[in-house]
Amino acid sequence: MAKNPGRMYRKIMQHAYTRREYMGGVPGNRIIQFESGVATGDFPIRLTLIAEERGQIRHTALEAMRQTAVRALDAGVGRENYHLQVRVYPHHVLRQNKQASGAGADRVSMGMRLAFGKAIGTAARVEAGQPILQVRVTAKGVASAKEAFRKAYNKVATPCHIDIEGLDLASVETAPASAATA
Repeated sequence: MAKNPGRMYRKIMQHAYTRREYMGGVPGNRIIQFESGVATGDFPIRLTLIAEERGQIRHTALEAMRQTAVRALDAGVGRENYHLQVRVYPHHVLRQNKQASGAGADRVSMGMRLAFGKAIGTAARVEAGQPILQVRVTAKGVASAKEAFRKAYNKVATPCHIDIEGLDLASVETAPASAATA
């Protein structure tokens, strides 16, 4: 059966379904690691990707965001010049009432009668203003980090914005105008 699009699970409609000890067959978390880069480095500037609306983000979308951001940061500033963190965890278990299709499906499927559904994945529930991703960089890596976050938030349906802390505009190096004309 094909995967349903993320927009089907974006809105929070029910109570959280998180007690895994009572349910069987919950698929594993797809997020490989929650931190990338150098955790102990001296990075004075912190960029945070913040959700603008309340909603759910599937674990596959969180992993896609992380991979996209790490690739862009590795290419832009190098593996030793940043520290990226995924700030949410997918606790909520998503369910789907799978329907049979094909010949004789009307006799096999029971429709919506007692449609509790089977576990198909997990999602992180985020509130408006909650951080999703966070990266610490030096002043030289701010532009690359902003571009990495721009690419990353295109992977989720929840609208996001970027907050920057610790940035002194005079310390950010920009390309001189004479270099562009030469």
